[in-house]
Order: sequence, then C-alpha cells, then structure tokens
Amino acid sequence: MNISVPAGSDTTAQDYIERLCLTVQDFPRPGISFRDLTPVFGDPAAFRAVIDDLVRPFAGEFDLVAGIEARGFLLAAAVAYATGTGVMAVRKPGKLPRSVLSESYSLEYGDAVLEIHQGDVVPGTRVLVLDDVLATGGTLGAATRLFETAGAEVIGCAVVLELAALTGRARVPRYRVHATVSA
Repeated sequence: MNISVPAGSDTTAQDYIERLCLTVQDFPRPGISFRDLTPVFGDPAAFRAVIDDLVRPFAGEFDLVAGIEARGFLLAAAVAYATGTGVMAVRKPGKLPRSVLSESYSLEYGDAVLEIHQGDVVPGTRVLVLDDVLATGGTLGAATRLFETAGAEVIGCAVVLELAALTGRARVPRYRVHATVSA
C-alpha cells in the first residue's frame, strides 16, 4: 500500500496517520485494540512527515536518541540519522550480550522488562526517548528510569500516537511528551 502524496503537498503527519493507521481488534490478547502504524512507516512521504514531526519540538536539545523495542528502533534510527546524533536500542530481556541495567514495568496486558547496556551512556548525555504508541505509559516510564539510572538527562519523550484515554502521560510527569496524534 503506497498512497504517498507528492512533495510540497499540505498533507501533515497527522493526516497520514489518521488515513493509514490500522486498528487490529483482540491483538495481542482479547479485548486489546492494537494500533498498527506499519502502513504509516511503509509510505515514504508519511514516514518523512512523522520523523520531521517527532524532531521538531526537541531540535538541537539531544545528543542521543533511544528507541524502544521494536517499532521505536525504526523511529530512533531515522531521527538520529536526520539530526546527526547517536542512537541506542532499549531492548527486551536476553537480547544484550554484556552487563545490563534493567527496569520492570506494567503495561495494559501484562508485565515486562526493558534493558540497556551498562556503561553505554555517558553521564550527562541528553537523551530523547522514542516509541510508536503511548498507552498506559509503563514502557516510556521504564525507559526514562533506565536512562536516569545510567546518569543521562532525559530531555523528553516523543511518540507517533497517544491513546489519551489510557492516561499514559501520568507515568512520565517530569518530562515533555510530544505525540504526533493524540486519539
């Protein structure tokens, strides 16, 4: 599916997301409505618009972009490339080969853990944390705590889609949170 709009159009990142994002019912568990952004990422104009939108509120304020597994990796790599900054993956357990910092958290359908390599973040590094969707805020909260533990300065969090009814921002009250779309 590629319904890209030619350069110079007035189509915004929000327009692309509202048109291309799919809702999959009962995934990954019954009762959960999963918001699938992969069609947005697959459209070149939409992906560029989303990346530009994620960077805009934090431009020039960060040295490192942290992407949360797994769709956050796509966003973080593109933002880091676009801004000439470093990129770091925030992983699920068992994926990193060296000593790690770990943080447990709850999400809307269970409990989970995130990890980063111990010693990979220079204290004082300014970090922008990225993910695709902000739901209950457990994932963003755990990621920000990991970087605080590592001695970094988290300058904010950016997501493509915020499910506002789930009040996830309340889990990261100390940080600016930018959502391209809040639904």
